[in-house]
Amino acid sequence: MSLDLGRDTTIFVVGAGIMGAGIAQVAAQAGHTVRLFDSREGAAAAACGKLATTLDGLAAKGRLGAEEAKAIASRVTSAARLDDASGAGLVVEAIVENAEAKKGLFRDLEAVVGDAAVLASNTSSISITALAHGLKDPGRFVGMHFFNPVPLMKLVEVVSGLATERGVADAIFDLARRWGKTPVHARSTPGFIVNRIARPYYAEALALLHERAAEPAAIDACLRGAGFRMGPCELMDLVGHDTNFAVTESVFTANFGDKRYVPSLVQREMVDGGLLGRKSGRGFYAYPAATPAVAATPEVRAIPPGAIVALHGTGVAVERWTAKLADAGVRFEADASSRWNGLQTVNGELRLTDGRMAAQVAAEEGVRELALFDIAVAPDGGAPGTPLAISASASASSAWRDEAGQWLRIAGWAPQPIGDAPGLVVARTIAMLVNEACDAVLQGVCTPEGADQAMKLGVNYPAGPFEWLAAWDANTIVALLGRLDAHYRGERYRASPELRQRAWAAQLGR
Repeated sequence: MSLDLGRDTTIFVVGAGIMGAGIAQVAAQAGHTVRLFDSREGAAAAACGKLATTLDGLAAKGRLGAEEAKAIASRVTSAARLDDASGAGLVVEAIVENAEAKKGLFRDLEAVVGDAAVLASNTSSISITALAHGLKDPGRFVGMHFFNPVPLMKLVEVVSGLATERGVADAIFDLARRWGKTPVHARSTPGFIVNRIARPYYAEALALLHERAAEPAAIDACLRGAGFRMGPCELMDLVGHDTNFAVTESVFTANFGDKRYVPSLVQREMVDGGLLGRKSGRGFYAYPAATPAVAATPEVRAIPPGAIVALHGTGVAVERWTAKLADAGVRFEADASSRWNGLQTVNGELRLTDGRMAAQVAAEEGVRELALFDIAVAPDGGAPGTPLAISASASASSAWRDEAGQWLRIAGWAPQPIGDAPGLVVARTIAMLVNEACDAVLQGVCTPEGADQAMKLGVNYPAGPFEWLAAWDANTIVALLGRLDAHYRGERYRASPELRQRAWAAQLGR
């Protein structure tokens, strides 16, 4: 099917909630005539009135001309009946996230619209293949997943089910681009691109909380330090724990109980207790109070005169210590070929995490005074004062714990002490995000470029998973996941075959 959904195409939107009204606004701003329908009496008319007020507000702020705002508002009218979709070239559904309700709606729509009309669902997680099943012409059915708030968020996932004709998906892709969006093609699998790849961002935080290895504020601080706009705990509070838990359960069930997506007991208890986040007044944090800040960082101590220091390996931390030691006139040894990265003094060792617990490294390497620090993935390691997780072995003295923290401060970071957890915070989270994206590409859900675009635009990640992979190292990530897998003895941390292939290719390349 070859389609041309030009500006003269009438758009019929079903559902006058936040998402439906936002879709109607974007379509009208692109020049389309839009009919907005909702089964709730008066809801569509109320949404049209609210949209006109919103547009007037944009005009008052100078973001739109006054006449332009009125013209856009005039292009959106409420529809009294579903039959009013008869002249539409595209119908976009944005109703409740319930498969049976959506399937019933599309059966009714198919009896109304013309043969050339495209039927699209804004579902965030329900199978497009399943929704199209039973339609007379499933080839014209496609997913058009917008992100909230629709007028501001650039990403649109164009989701193809097994029956979706390529021409239909391409037409929606082109239409979304003309609407000022950045579309990405996706295959209909559980969670599509964003909701699937994003699962580890929440799951690793919940795993650390389940093990009582860190507090929510410390986890959030470390991941904000890595460049994320919000930490996972505050983000779950914003989304709502009931919503986040439901999506996780949906992805877990749809993947036949794959342990990589297993829901968290921590979050289930919060949902059962009504601690849903901002909308209930309490989640990981209490509201309307602000998210608790991490403790203030003590003043940086100068490098001790006469310090005996050896630097091991490479990386941003070693580079920072090299510069600081040189500026202070402190002599030091450096072994770039060392099998570990970090710093050693006469008092102990401070190593970059490799996925093992500090206690395990201490026992296997015979180093009693040992601390581990997290990876710094922000550009150049982050600005001075960027939070960075640090943990110590049970055998480490309080004196070495303090000294190890001071060496991180000397390098420009604000140490965030956490319990002895394998992979700390950022390393295990980024590794799992990369791993999930590799599996999505392996299974044909999206391309690497599509995955990067989707995660940066859909959930505002500071980089795409394949950008992290390029900046880090496939072999290092595979090794880190292998150690997490060995520690937890489950399937959750198994490395994707796609990631392993990239690691092997990198070895051959070298």
